[in-house]
Amino acid sequence: MVRKLNPALRKPLKVSADLEAVIGKGPMPRMDVVKKIWEYIKKNDLQNPKNKRNILADEKLLKVFGGKKEVSMFEMTKLVSKHLTNM
Repeated sequence: MVRKLNPALRKPLKVSADLEAVIGKGPMPRMDVVKKIWEYIKKNDLQNPKNKRNILADEKLLKVFGGKKEVSMFEMTKLVSKHLTNM
């Protein structure tokens, strides 16, 4: 059985200026936002080496993460949502 992707994940959303500094120009579907954030994290080696599920914020991500220096993957998703709005 093939699972259908939730259409809400494909809907383009407005991206805040702080988030655009990390992932590039919006609007963009939530799915792509998460993918681009992970590309940025890996490119800049921002995963905690002792616990890969935690993200260490650089200057750009600090703004997206509300000033937190380290967040879990799950917390990151919640914090990023604050930077996305419906068009």
